[in-house]
Amino acid sequence: MVLRIALPGQARDTATTEVPLEMLSACHGRVQTQCETLRRLCAHLPAQGADHAAVEAAEAVLRYFRQAAPHHHADEEVDLFPALLDAAGEVDHAAVRRLTRSLIEDHRALEDLWRRLEAQLECVRGGDGPALSGDTVEAFVSAYVTHIEREERELLPMAAHLLGDAALARIGAAMRERRGIEAP
Repeated sequence: MVLRIALPGQARDTATTEVPLEMLSACHGRVQTQCETLRRLCAHLPAQGADHAAVEAAEAVLRYFRQAAPHHHADEEVDLFPALLDAAGEVDHAAVRRLTRSLIEDHRALEDLWRRLEAQLECVRGGDGPALSGDTVEAFVSAYVTHIEREERELLPMAAHLLGDAALARIGAAMRERRGIEAP
């Protein structure tokens, strides 16, 4: 279970780029949902094979981690992390730098795990149910859960503390541009 912090603004399930920290937290919830789908798919395949439901589940996971997850990582690495470093004072700067570097390393590890899982999901999509490895799914899900918990516990509270309205507005604008969303 992922610990979620309380952030002012919109509810997580309706968060938009107007409240970028809430949007990032909402993305964490969607990642968790996709991870639960992966686990259910692992349980489904031995009994049912790569039936229509399995293919649809594989397609949904593929779509999410090919589109939304890369946007989320870019939101953090390209916009949030530099804004945090800019906002951090001398005392906080080293801590922010350590945290952001560590989270970037997590992103690369998650991307490596995803590439292995993606190939297996493509096989499921093509009708090969035994192609999905429970070990690969668990490694991916566990790594994401740990990463999300750290971002919810450390990153987002730090961002809420350090970033002002102007920085948050710039991050929200960059998120919209990355996704091709019109400004409100």
